[in-house]
Amino acid sequence: MTSLRERDPFDVRLARDAPAPLRAFNDAGVISSADVQVARRLAALGGVEDPALLLALALAVRAPRLGHVLVDLATIRTTVAVDTEEPVDLDGLPWPDAEGWVARVAECALVAVGDGGGPADRPLRLVGTALYLDRYWREERQVAADLRARGADELTGVRLDVLAAGLRRLYGDEPGDARGPMAAAAAVLRRLSVVAGGPGTGKTSAVARIVALLVEQAAATGASAPLVALAAPTGKAAARLEEAVNHQAGTLDVDESVRRQLQSIPASTLHRLLGWRPDSRSRFRHHRGSRLPHDVIVVDETSMVSLTLMARLLEAVRPDARVVLVGDPDQLSSIEAGAVLGDVVGPATTRMLMRPASRARLADVTGADVPADPAAEDLAIGDGIVVLDRVFRFGGAIAAVADAVRRGDADAVVAALGAGADGVTWIPVDAAAEHRDATMAPVRDAAVVAGRAVIASARDGRAREALDALGTFRLLCAHRRGPYGVSTWMPAVQRWLAPEIAAAAGPARDYPGRPLLVTANDYDLNLFNGDTGVVVAMAGGRVMAAFERRGGVSLVRPNQLGSVETVYAMTVHKSQGSQFQTAAVVVPPATSRILTRELLYTAVTRARRQLIVVGTEDAIRAAVARPAARASGLRTRLWAT
Repeated sequence: MTSLRERDPFDVRLARDAPAPLRAFNDAGVISSADVQVARRLAALGGVEDPALLLALALAVRAPRLGHVLVDLATIRTTVAVDTEEPVDLDGLPWPDAEGWVARVAECALVAVGDGGGPADRPLRLVGTALYLDRYWREERQVAADLRARGADELTGVRLDVLAAGLRRLYGDEPGDARGPMAAAAAVLRRLSVVAGGPGTGKTSAVARIVALLVEQAAATGASAPLVALAAPTGKAAARLEEAVNHQAGTLDVDESVRRQLQSIPASTLHRLLGWRPDSRSRFRHHRGSRLPHDVIVVDETSMVSLTLMARLLEAVRPDARVVLVGDPDQLSSIEAGAVLGDVVGPATTRMLMRPASRARLADVTGADVPADPAAEDLAIGDGIVVLDRVFRFGGAIAAVADAVRRGDADAVVAALGAGADGVTWIPVDAAAEHRDATMAPVRDAAVVAGRAVIASARDGRAREALDALGTFRLLCAHRRGPYGVSTWMPAVQRWLAPEIAAAAGPARDYPGRPLLVTANDYDLNLFNGDTGVVVAMAGGRVMAAFERRGGVSLVRPNQLGSVETVYAMTVHKSQGSQFQTAAVVVPPATSRILTRELLYTAVTRARRQLIVVGTEDAIRAAVARPAARASGLRTRLWAT
């Protein structure tokens, strides 16, 4: 086993002048050059020379860079991941003895000790064996305190008869779905609620019904209609939320005044909701001293919300406002530090936990048994958490694969993939194998059929049909680059479609049928990072870029688009919030650093009707066995009695 420095002495991850205690960890890929330099600067400010303290500082700096809120000094030796795909002997590194290490860190002049009090000017905080950068410790405590206070607040003045009648009317067409009404009722009854569940379980449908029920409550009690904010962490997710609520509004059995209000609610990113400040990248116009005016705030795709952004949101919400968090705790988390939704749902992922009185109230208003275990009286947060488990969207075979991945059952995943059931095709090969075109026939055939349909419709100027065809297939990759990445598979699909592309394109880059991926938000055009569209032919030889908006088609001149790229393939991260009739997933090898259970689950659940998985059994098993566990104390703060 060789170190980074031995393989490539000029690797940018190496700190050229790293002191001896940090050099071995930097060479192994445990800490980066940036981690080393920040740790050295902190050490210089605090007069720290102890090698063990230098390592602790570097690991604390490293943690948020990799999505962790803290580093647990007692377990980091056995849980650390390295920044290299080469095998590394981590046990051979000069790890300090954990007990003595924690004691020395506690005595460091840069570290405040304990979960409260202590010097306020220390850049780090040690709580037990967990070492935080002070900012993340403060944010974690704030989020936990705000959520627990909000979760304990059961609302009075709710017209239970109006709520029960509304639930029967809005959910009467979905027999057997008891949890949908429970989620909607919990959002009306409580200041904090969580609607959790996988793709296709009716989360967005619940949002529309929740808002409708709240409007009906206001009318029944003589109050003004609630001011509602729909928000999401990305522009793409916000646009999808607005479109989905608008669509649902047209189908619900509600008064026309309620329908009009639902259809008039815009959605925005959380950043725009909170209000950008030109003088700060981490603070907003709305905060504890300047609250948001809204009565109800619904946050979709909460799995992508970081700890910092959640802290900013909760401090800006009025104490008497409702907060509804919506999302899938099993999907990929924010690229920044924290896994807030997973921590909030916590043990309720497997079985809901509610205090007996709250459970009885929910059962009374829904008329159904509530499948929840009893929670202690000081664990009120579980009273508003409902996990939807009935899948409406994709078929049984895909659902079986997704459920096995979510549960971490590798044997069941392999069995479900290899069962040969309709809806799932497994190509158990390394995607970078030499005879890729021969072995990838199912992927190639699906890509060609969809690509030809897109180009044919686009050349005829049928924008709606072209967009529909674009959603029938997508090739998903874990990586952007390399033999398993978009940079390799995009040209492969273009090669398969070469005759059609050549006939449509001529000398033009923006040829009819070119699929587009927006890579930066453009609020003037109402286009967002992750949106997809297609170039279509128009009368007079012109072309326009077509995008779907609120069930219709929005046309934009291609020269107005600032940040777009061709999208015959895309990363799994970019696909979050999207669904395709057929999704083909290229699984990287088991050694890939980003191959995790959450990534595989997210990729699998992008498929509605047909799932194609390309990857070896070893890679599949490695993904299922590798949950993207993020070091955080939020779950303990929320759920510990």
